[in-house]
Amino acid sequence: MLDFETTVKTRQSIRKFLPTEMTEAEIKQILADAQNAPSACNTQPWLVHIASGETLQRLHKIIGERFREGKFSPDFEFDQSKFTGIYEPRWRNQYAHVFTTSFGVPREDKAGRQPVIEQNITGYGAAHMAFLFMPSVDNHDVNIAADMGMYSQTFLLSLTARGFGGIPMLFLGLFADDIRRELGVSDEYKLLHGIAFGYPDWEAQQNKTHLGRVPIEESAVLHW
Repeated sequence: MLDFETTVKTRQSIRKFLPTEMTEAEIKQILADAQNAPSACNTQPWLVHIASGETLQRLHKIIGERFREGKFSPDFEFDQSKFTGIYEPRWRNQYAHVFTTSFGVPREDKAGRQPVIEQNITGYGAAHMAFLFMPSVDNHDVNIAADMGMYSQTFLLSLTARGFGGIPMLFLGLFADDIRRELGVSDEYKLLHGIAFGYPDWEAQQNKTHLGRVPIEESAVLHW
């Protein structure tokens, strides 16, 4: 079990997993840790479905088919190109980190990016996926989304602290209707995102480099 500082500083998005499955007890421990995340008025608005084994393989197939057909059904939209100014170099650096540094695909090789993008379908080979749903409450979704973010971070930190790894994936949210249908989730719940998780492959180049963060001076202001 890692200490808090080590956990926070070493948590990273894993982009290649070993096929080894976690046990049910190990997954339930991660869920127990995440359940302690804060939420507004202690509403605990998260609904989490964990897919493994045959269920996960069915989801891989469905997501792959929908992706190649270009049929998307996201509950939320995200377009990083809208982030300009100081934010644009950050997401461009992330793209370079993923495609060039991690997978060795040069920027000009557009065709070479496709196989990398398609690894999102299987969560980079993770043995498990968590799908994080939130109730749809008129005019309050942004507050619930904040609660969901805190849950997600606690889930990811628990994985790291206990020797596992994960990656939050907005990509999975592109197929909300199909995922709800396959998992038997009511339309009253929106799919925020998914988390692929399991045992990291630390020998893989994708996991050998850790994308850094900007200095705290760019994000925080201290008032005395």
